[in-house]
Amino acid sequence: MDFKLSDYQTELYDSTLRFAGEVLDKDAHQRQRDHHFAPELWQQAAQFGFTGLAVEETYGGANLGALNTMLMVEALGKGSRDLGLSFSLCAHLFACVMPIARFASDELKRDFLEPLVAGKLMAANAATEPGAGSDIYSMKTTAVKEPGGYRLNGQKTYITNAPVADVFVAYAQTNPDHGFMGVSAFIIARDTPGLSTGAGQSKDCLASCPMGDVFFDNVFVPESQRIGFEGAGGAIFHDSMIWEKGCLFALFVGALDRLLDTTLSYARERKQFGKKIGHFQSVSNRIIDIKLRLEQCRLMLYRAGWKYDQGQDAEIDIAMSKLLISDYAVQSALDAIATFGGAAIDADMGIVQVLLDTLPSRIFSGTNDIQREIIARKLGLRGA
Repeated sequence: MDFKLSDYQTELYDSTLRFAGEVLDKDAHQRQRDHHFAPELWQQAAQFGFTGLAVEETYGGANLGALNTMLMVEALGKGSRDLGLSFSLCAHLFACVMPIARFASDELKRDFLEPLVAGKLMAANAATEPGAGSDIYSMKTTAVKEPGGYRLNGQKTYITNAPVADVFVAYAQTNPDHGFMGVSAFIIARDTPGLSTGAGQSKDCLASCPMGDVFFDNVFVPESQRIGFEGAGGAIFHDSMIWEKGCLFALFVGALDRLLDTTLSYARERKQFGKKIGHFQSVSNRIIDIKLRLEQCRLMLYRAGWKYDQGQDAEIDIAMSKLLISDYAVQSALDAIATFGGAAIDADMGIVQVLLDTLPSRIFSGTNDIQREIIARKLGLRGA
């Protein structure tokens, strides 16, 4: 076993860290405070390559494997405090671009993939509904077949990038009686008649990431804009979640790394009772726990990415890494708050913001309860 990153991987990480720190982190705190999404920074990140990391070079991507993609996303999370902007980029790539790159027809790739990879188009993944979150395949949005295409009706909610997206990767029931095999996936342009979005949702976590509802009112989608064959939507969605859970959560490993550095610096400087607080065992133990969690998360994440790149079944590893990273990031943020004490409530410190930004990681991309169900199934404790 060789745990050393190659020179190429080290350069990937270091160059991304510099870009994130010098470009994306500038004024990050103010954007978070104002709940401001910065499209110009999103475009700069796209030009750097973040909207096509794992896409083949034919369409303008970098053709990176899962592990190298994780390294760049981790550096993004460490280098920039604006996790909302980073989350928007990751949602675009993993939940939208990757399904198109892996399953769409050559015609759809030609029309949509290259501008999506270049950042000329922004995408949103329209799957979650008011009554279909964890039970995603109970969605009520329908796509009724008619000559030349499908007629979509329904509502999607909590859709990342919805208020600003140019393109939607939408999932709908084409045969409700077939469950998992009754869902199909479509690419739909924003200006399609009958498609509309609600007002952006205000939120305290990932505040700079745009989110909102999507409505389909008798929307006609040509059959040529279906991704894959009819009924393949469940498998396509599952595959995209493997990428999202595996690679997006590298973002929170990077954020945890930054949090450790910030907390260490504070504990080395802050004095109480005549000595630096890092000398108190209760404080140092909390910081040691943050360090332990970080290294566990990183090892599990990298192993999952490596196994996926080797063509091995990595589903249980990806589920475990998502579960571990999200729980550990939240607990570490709480430990950082305890270490900073009253100073943690200072908005300029940004410590409470880390907690707010990590809290939803236990919910999106499949709740942690769902990850435990996946792990139980892979261990043979559930039916197939």
